[in-house]
Amino acid sequence: MVPRMSDEHTPGLRTRLTKQGEEAVGKLAQELLENPVISGALSRAFEVREKASQAQEVAMGALNLPSASDLERLTRRVRSVSQRLEGIEDGLDRLDERLGSAAGAARIEERLSAIEDQLASLTAELHALRDTLPTGRRTVSRTQERLKVDS
Repeated sequence: MVPRMSDEHTPGLRTRLTKQGEEAVGKLAQELLENPVISGALSRAFEVREKASQAQEVAMGALNLPSASDLERLTRRVRSVSQRLEGIEDGLDRLDERLGSAAGAARIEERLSAIEDQLASLTAELHALRDTLPTGRRTVSRTQERLKVDS
């Protein structure tokens, strides 16, 4: 059997190895960047890349094809228009809600008016019924029944 390290020591070892590896790669990168030959080669490579990109844009323009920067600009414009359109849609939704609530208020007013008309009709019928009662004995209202008269 092969002796194994306990699980307690494994994370510590892994962490140390990772840290040492990162430090070694960092030192190597730093030394490469400080080397004048490497840094000069990198700067020339970036210059060549930029010139190639410009040449590509000129060629694409000559063929009447959009470049990557043209597409990026167009994408930004479309996003901007989309955001504005969403704002307009939100405003229309709010306006629609307000108009809907105004129409609802008008419907409530119509219903209240109909209820008032029905109450007036019922009141008129009650008055007509009261007038048809015999006049011999009138009913006394409750407030008058409870009145105490001094003797």
